[in-house]
Amino acid sequence: MLAKLHGWLVMHTRAVEIRPGVWKTPLTGHPGFPDLVLCHQRGRGLIFAELKSDMGRLSDSQELWSQAINENGAEHVVWRPKDIDAISTRLAGKNKPA
Repeated sequence: MLAKLHGWLVMHTRAVEIRPGVWKTPLTGHPGFPDLVLCHQRGRGLIFAELKSDMGRLSDSQELWSQAINENGAEHVVWRPKDIDAISTRLAGKNKPA
């Protein structure tokens, strides 16, 4: 994974198939929590990332998490396959937010 190569600790909650064709992400707490939490080992940041397809949209609960995370001073991002160059740049530490 690209994040690990650049020194990020990674937490990713994976969906599980609860019955044939039905997938859920097991959670305790409020729905909509981001897909990835990344914390850099040398102080390049803490990122909460929601992974979406190029056409995917945030649900209302995902929007609520995004707003709360940003308002509390952390970085929330929505990453899409088409953004791979910008994602790579961010993970390499070349454009850390202010």
